[in-house]
Amino acid sequence: MFLLKILKNKYFLTTLAIIAWLLFFDKNDVFSQWDLIKKCRKLEKEREYYISSIENNKNELKELQTNKKSLETFAREKYLMKKDNEDVFVFVTK
Repeated sequence: MFLLKILKNKYFLTTLAIIAWLLFFDKNDVFSQWDLIKKCRKLEKEREYYISSIENNKNELKELQTNKKSLETFAREKYLMKKDNEDVFVFVTK
């Protein structure tokens, strides 16, 4: 009897319809919000990765600008540079 009264109440039905609309049919429904939260977390992780990568690159650049030995090592390893009286052998592994 009590349940029947609640189900016939127009305010209850209206509230229930609005909640259902907001949860499932609205542009910003629960599922869309969940996807946006996951994307936001992914982007925050990428942001942290790129910030740390920038810091590493800044440190490496500073080291290359201040230390001639590290600059020579970098040029030899990265760009296969050599002195005139040297031979360079490159080993490619599969």
